[in-house]
Parts: sequence; structure tokens; C-alpha cells
Amino acid sequence: MTRKIFWKKSINQLLETGEGDKGLKRVLGTSGLLLMGVGAIIGAGIFILTGIASALYAGPGIILSFVIAGVACLFTALCYAEFASMIPVAGSAYTYSYATLGELFAWIIGWDLILEYLLIVAAVAVGWSGYIVNIFTSLGLNLPQQLINPPGIDGGIINIPAVVIIAGITWLLIRGAKQSSQVNTIIVIIKLAVILLFITIGVNYIHPANYHPFLPYGWSGVFKGAAIIFFAYIGFDAITTAAEEVKNPKKTFPIAILGSLIISSILYIAVSGVLNGIFPYYTYKDTAAPVAYALANLGIQWANIVISIGALCGITSVLLVSFFGQSRVFFAMSRDGLLPEFFSRLHKDFRTPTNGIIVVGIVGSLIAAFLPITELAQLVNIGTLAAFIIVSAAIIILRIQKPDLERPFKTPLVPLVPILAILFCLFLVTELPTITHIRFIVWLAIGLVIYYFYGRKNSLLTGKGN
Repeated sequence: MTRKIFWKKSINQLLETGEGDKGLKRVLGTSGLLLMGVGAIIGAGIFILTGIASALYAGPGIILSFVIAGVACLFTALCYAEFASMIPVAGSAYTYSYATLGELFAWIIGWDLILEYLLIVAAVAVGWSGYIVNIFTSLGLNLPQQLINPPGIDGGIINIPAVVIIAGITWLLIRGAKQSSQVNTIIVIIKLAVILLFITIGVNYIHPANYHPFLPYGWSGVFKGAAIIFFAYIGFDAITTAAEEVKNPKKTFPIAILGSLIISSILYIAVSGVLNGIFPYYTYKDTAAPVAYALANLGIQWANIVISIGALCGITSVLLVSFFGQSRVFFAMSRDGLLPEFFSRLHKDFRTPTNGIIVVGIVGSLIAAFLPITELAQLVNIGTLAAFIIVSAAIIILRIQKPDLERPFKTPLVPLVPILAILFCLFLVTELPTITHIRFIVWLAIGLVIYYFYGRKNSLLTGKGN
């Protein structure tokens, strides 16, 4: 059995898994997937993180921080693009690990992704609740504190808005990937319109003197800023979970992954550049909404509600794509026998893993309704970084194991690019608090227990299926 847990699924086995009655419907095109990527990357971070990182870490040099973080993320994105075009099957890093490192590592990264996406869904839903409450307040409607906060926060009992948005996303995902993509497209267009509106207005108020000194905290500040804002780019990996629902994955994935990363990088750089040009970097030290703050202090009074709507759209698209990713990883693991078959049953009309989506929706709602997501949210970061490291390492391993395998898209400069991705991610892992490392280890330990008593015995590859 020790040898069996390191058995791998061949590329052909993985591709066959995604065909027939157990496969998902291929309905997504290049533009839809590209906008899913932009929707996943550009969230509330562009409305929040740009000002905080400037004030506390890099000053106007935050522009360089975004460039550095974007390039570092590009290394990992190139690795994901190769796998996604080569193995267009649901599961993302979980599936890639199964093909290169074996079942045990696949389980570990799948279990890791379950936690990552689940916490993203819950945390983002709480953020969504905060913005919708702010919009209601701006309109003169004050919602009861008991119904908009979790227990222990300002007399709260339950966070109803967070539950409502998760319920809405659950219903949308059950309807299918095509419908989800269409809604995401509308949301992303609104979000991009708000961002472009800010840039268009803001460039008229730029004062070049505000860019001096450009590096008030030195280069060390630039690198610290890059480490902080790296997490603003997290999200492009979520679209690879949709591999089984893409019409032409060999062509679509490289364009969608790299395109969404490039578009998002340009917008991040533009917004941070305009912000620091309007007011000095230290102005944003005490505000969590720098874009709205800048416009409001320019005397543009409608800024708060407009930016809140833009942020709300940004958060909604992140929630949608993250929830989508969670349900697809759940589906892939269940289809392989590592989780109960109940989670991979498809709806007879919509061809979506309805049971898994509903379970994720219920658990995510409970977390968002009754828990303030604070330090636990850091588990999202370490979980994502772990996935990035494994995918990058898997590229090198598969190149050695199967050098002649057909690769529609090839990661350039292997092994240099994957090694750079691994090193940068390891550096960021060391920057996270010790308590985060401990919690992550505990979660993995729980997962290994479940694998030992259930997964390895029910696996269709190494358990009762063989």
C-alpha cells in the first residue's frame, strides 16, 4: 500500500476521466475565461491595498512593487498555462499533482485547495457584506447591527448579507458555467468601468511633486511592498479549475491566464500611480479605501457610493470564481474516489456537480455568518503558495519523466522559470506568521487522517477500484 499511494494517473487516464457521462459541459470560450481571470484577480485589493502598501511600505515606488510582484507571479502563471493546455481536466493543481507526484501528493494539495477556496469564499462574502451595508448607509438606510455582524462584533448575531450573497452564487453555479461566466462578464465590465473612471478623473489632478521622494523607504520597502501585494494577484489559478468546461483549452488557457495577469498588472500599476500623484503617499496611511478617499478629498462627493459599487462588483467576481474553483476541486477529488461519490453526481439538465456546490455553499455560509475572518484568512495565503510551489515543481518533474509529451503551450526557460517561482513563493511563506504555519500543519494532519481511513481505501486508482 505504501507503494500504491505514490501511483500516478497517466495523462490519458486523466483525459478519459473528463469525457463521457462523468465529464462536465464544455461551454466556455476565450473571452469568457479571460474575464473570469480578471474577475478573480482584481477584487477589493485594487480599492484597498494600493493605498496601504504605498503609505506603509513603498511610497510612490509601489509602482515598482507591482511590477516585481507581477513578474514573480508570471513565473507561476507560465507553469499553470502549460499544465492547463496539456491536461484540460477539472481540478487544477490537484490534477497536475496526480499526474506527476502521485496520489498522496494529489490528496495533500487537493485538501489544501479545499481550505484555500472555502476560506476565500467565506472571507470575501464578509467583505461583500461590509460594502453592501456601506451603500445602504450612504442611501440613509441603517440595517440592524444584530443582522449584519457575527457574534461578538458590535452586538451582532448573524451576518445575513454574507449568507444571502453565498446563496445567490450557489444558485448561479448550479445553473452552469456558461451562466456563471455571463454574469461574471457583466460584473467585470462594471468594475473595469469604475476603475477607468477613477484613472480618467485622477490624471487631471496629478502633481509631479508628490512622486518625490520616489523611494522613501528604499529598495527594501519596494520588496516588502511586493511581498504584501503579491496576494492581490492571487486568483488566476482559479480559472484552471474550469479546464473541463473550456471549448478549446489548448489555445484558450495560455491566452486567458497570461492575458488576465497582464491586464490586471497594468490596472494595478495605473491606479497606484494616479493615487500617489493626486496626494502624497503618507496621506493614505489611515484609510482602507484610498480610491474613494482621494476622490472625496478632491471634492467629488459622489465618489463614495460609486467606488463602493465598483468594489462590490470586484468582490462579487472574486467570490464567484473562487466558489467555482472550490466546487470543481471537490468534484475532481470525488470522481477519483478520494471523497464520497455523492459530491461528483451531476445534475441531469445543467451537468453541474450540484451536491458539491450545495455543501460548499452551506459550509461557507456558516463560516461567513458566524465567524469574523481575521487571522484565519492568512491560511488562504499559505495554501495558495503551497499550490504554486507544487505546480512549479511538477513542471520540472514532468519534463524529466516525459520529455516527448505533446505540450500545446510550453513554459519557457525550464527549469529556470519554475525554480524562480518556487524560490519566490518559499520566501513569501517565510514571511507569514508562525501561527499560520501551525494552523496549516494541523489542517494537513486532519486531511492525512481522512485519506488514511477513507481516501486510500476508496481510491479508484489505488484502492477498491484496482
